[in-house]
Amino acid sequence: MMPITRDELRTLLRLPPTDAEPARIGVDDETVRNGIRLQRVTLQGTGPAIAGTLLLPATDGGRAPAILYCHAHGNRYDIGAAELVDGRPALQDPPYGPLLAERGYAVLCIDMPGFGSRQLDGTESALAKAALWRGQTLSGAMLGDLTAALDALTAHPAVDPARIGTLGISMGATHAYWLAALDDRIAACAHLCAFADIGPLIETNAHDLHGIYMTVPGLLENGDMGDVAALIAPRPQLAASGLKDPLTPPVALNPALSRLRQAYETQRASDRLTVLTSPDTGHQETPEMRAAVLTFLENALGA
Repeated sequence: MMPITRDELRTLLRLPPTDAEPARIGVDDETVRNGIRLQRVTLQGTGPAIAGTLLLPATDGGRAPAILYCHAHGNRYDIGAAELVDGRPALQDPPYGPLLAERGYAVLCIDMPGFGSRQLDGTESALAKAALWRGQTLSGAMLGDLTAALDALTAHPAVDPARIGTLGISMGATHAYWLAALDDRIAACAHLCAFADIGPLIETNAHDLHGIYMTVPGLLENGDMGDVAALIAPRPQLAASGLKDPLTPPVALNPALSRLRQAYETQRASDRLTVLTSPDTGHQETPEMRAAVLTFLENALGA
């Protein structure tokens, strides 16, 4: 089987056209603390406005590296982009937004369909079913929104467009590496507690632990999650997992990691791939993962 291509992924996702007018960030309100600007924003120009949070670091006027932070699922539809500032139980403290801003990064997170301020759009199940009936996918809609956020972040005057990374845990991890696979503007990607092949999860009946948002019809006829993440090579990538996580058991994690490593070896970029596997933890960020993420981002993007 030939490796899956970016164009094939776009077709499977039924991604919206890429020739739309780029989105822009509108600021609804702002607070400043220790020089860090916390803005409640709306992403405008992509249809209905999408709410989110943007943190801008204290700078000397230069352009900062940036993180497009992808929020998790966890069946907590009320959290959404608030995860950036408030955190969530699966993550270490402090929350990533303030921590990264203090380290010199601009950080943007937007609500995904059905989460946070967008719960009134419908439930995850209803949105996914409606998309499938229309020949679309909820995963594609989410990645389309994140692409619009990337457009806006790239154009922001405080951001260095050559130093933008993605970061997330769980659903956010999946979004982080799928978006990086689809878009070369992502210079580096760090993802936690989600990376594993779907085929083996189906064989062991563990796939139903994932939300329906993640379903991409036909993907397994062309490849699997390891092949998606492989498209990021040779750009820097961090993949962190817990072996007791039911979403990343060895039977599904190992083949995905094998093909990922092979992709970086083929491009003579093995030093740009960081794999961290925690043998005794489940679906949660560990202190070691947090330290690895911060080191990875500093090495890949600077601050």
